[in-house]
Amino acid sequence: MDHKKFGKKVVLLRGLLLQTLLIVLFSGAFHILRGMEPEPQTQKDLVAMPIEELMGVGVSTVLGASRYEQHISDAPASISIITSEEIKRYGYRTMADVLNSVRGFFVTYDRNYNYLGAGGFLRQGDYNTRMLLLLDGHRMNNNIYDTAAVGNDFILDLDLVDRVEVIRGPGSSLYGSNAFFGVINVITKGSSHITGLEVSAEAGSFDTNKQRASFGRKFGNGLEMIVSATRYRSKGQNLYYKEYDSPQTNFGSSDNNDLEDYSSFFTNFKFSGLNVQAAYGSRRKGIPTGAWSTVFDDDRTKSSDAQGYIDVNYHKRFENSQDLVVRLFYDYYRYDGKYLLDYPPLTMNKDLALGKWWGTEAFYKGKIGDRHTVIAGLEYRDNFLQQQKNWDDSPYANYLDDNRASYSIGAYAQGEFTITDQILLNAGGRYDHYKDFSGRFNPRVALIYMPADKTAVKLIYGEAYRIPNAYELYYSDGNISQKANPNLDPETIRTYELVLEQHMKGFRVSLSGFYYDVNNLISQQTGADGLLVFNNTGRADGKGFQFEIERKWSSGVSGRFSYAFQEVKSNDDDVDFGNFPKHLAKLNFFTPIISNRLSAGMEVQYASAQRNLNGTDDGGYALVNATFLSEKILKNLDLSFSIYNVLDKKYSNPASGEHVQSDIEQDGRTFRLKATYRF
Repeated sequence: MDHKKFGKKVVLLRGLLLQTLLIVLFSGAFHILRGMEPEPQTQKDLVAMPIEELMGVGVSTVLGASRYEQHISDAPASISIITSEEIKRYGYRTMADVLNSVRGFFVTYDRNYNYLGAGGFLRQGDYNTRMLLLLDGHRMNNNIYDTAAVGNDFILDLDLVDRVEVIRGPGSSLYGSNAFFGVINVITKGSSHITGLEVSAEAGSFDTNKQRASFGRKFGNGLEMIVSATRYRSKGQNLYYKEYDSPQTNFGSSDNNDLEDYSSFFTNFKFSGLNVQAAYGSRRKGIPTGAWSTVFDDDRTKSSDAQGYIDVNYHKRFENSQDLVVRLFYDYYRYDGKYLLDYPPLTMNKDLALGKWWGTEAFYKGKIGDRHTVIAGLEYRDNFLQQQKNWDDSPYANYLDDNRASYSIGAYAQGEFTITDQILLNAGGRYDHYKDFSGRFNPRVALIYMPADKTAVKLIYGEAYRIPNAYELYYSDGNISQKANPNLDPETIRTYELVLEQHMKGFRVSLSGFYYDVNNLISQQTGADGLLVFNNTGRADGKGFQFEIERKWSSGVSGRFSYAFQEVKSNDDDVDFGNFPKHLAKLNFFTPIISNRLSAGMEVQYASAQRNLNGTDDGGYALVNATFLSEKILKNLDLSFSIYNVLDKKYSNPASGEHVQSDIEQDGRTFRLKATYRF
């Protein structure tokens, strides 16, 4: 037995138990002082519950597919929804955890950022630019890298999420650039979910701890408010990389370089159709891999991200199901990178990216007769600051000082037309004009046939585009590791999907097939000079199918299984792309153990082999995660204990071009203990 490792585990468990004991004692004392006892759920309470809640059917409507609420079967897309209950039951810690549970999606991690793939498509060097991320309809992709942040750099604490809508397929017909493979719309909780003061504390492996305090209330005059703040710290782990196994580089051991910390703030005020929302988050991450030729095993190499926004929107509802929404917003993004390089002499290279933008949007929804729904909207976005800088501190040397500004104007319209009682036609399109690129029009058409009750067959065609971002166009670190390419063209995609959805007696079944064709693909490559550069690399096509079955029982037991096959090839030479698993299988199972006091959620995820940049394959792997949940153990106290990678499986994800390693090993078995108390 390794006594050092055993001793560390004992210390960890002791810390977890101590935090739990303190929370339990505190909550128990609180109940004693207030003289309250837990109230059992009565038969009357159960009778008053709707049958959908008793059966655990979950959310049956979606907001993000058409910018207004509609039944999932009527939406022109294949959709998955992850609710706050599922987030709690399966112990999801980040948006990456949530999305990794969704059929056909996969997430990789390079010890700095999380990268999201869909439909078998994930290119090295891409910062999630081909997925549009929305928070209550507010666009979260920044104006430098177009990043959809899904790790701990995501701006919102998951405890504040009501549900996550995953809308597959091109969404540029409504949302413009970046809605390439889909749209992720995160819906936040309201004052009906958080009533009064709520606090939570977490402790986990590698000296990880997190605290959150939230307050929500609805006042008699109709004003609703949510205010929340979160703090997270993790020492990270010591890692070994065989590529650096020499006396000069600590024999491949990267010690105390995996640290991560973040803090976030969120607030939302609603009153009589007016909604004011603001959020800010900042994150710092150590980079233990020696990426970008940095000095290995030195904790001075770090990346820092900060993002914030203010969003004011007014929703006016008229008679005859007419709605008018007007939105005004301001966003801020900053990236600071510190990279220790040994030229020689030892030099600190610094990266700065600073983005500021504002915009406005207005859209109208109305009815044509009793059978047709139409929407139309306008959007303007002004990127008045897109700044990138790179320099050495000492001796000072300036490599990049690029300042840009750009704008975009978009107009869109979409209609849902009832052809017969069994046939819906959903059709629409959007035209966008950008300062430095020609105008783009992108349509989407969906024919939805409902041959029987709770059965829907969808035939969907859509187009989308992505303009190259400021980083891809203009970034260079003085041609040390990367150079600019201002001649990039936008990439485009055409997608064809066939979807079958069936609901029956507690079951939900989904079967879909897809094919897409990408043109002017933007990829990061290593040139003949050894420098990384983004190029338009021709065409690619992808195809595959997905299957999912879900079952929920009135006893509270639920289960979900999905399988996805996906294949992506270059149209130019018919060569398979790398960095994606051809096969994905996922199983989720939840069951009560002791009435409403103790329950368990288990998740199994399988991914087949993925090809590295050097042409070899990382082996496939199967992961098992488990969460034990005790809700209202003392009326207002919830406890959960999660074990991730229960079997301690060793597995890796493909690395990108900035790494010496061909693959990056992922976490082994880790733990988390969480307590939530409501005053």
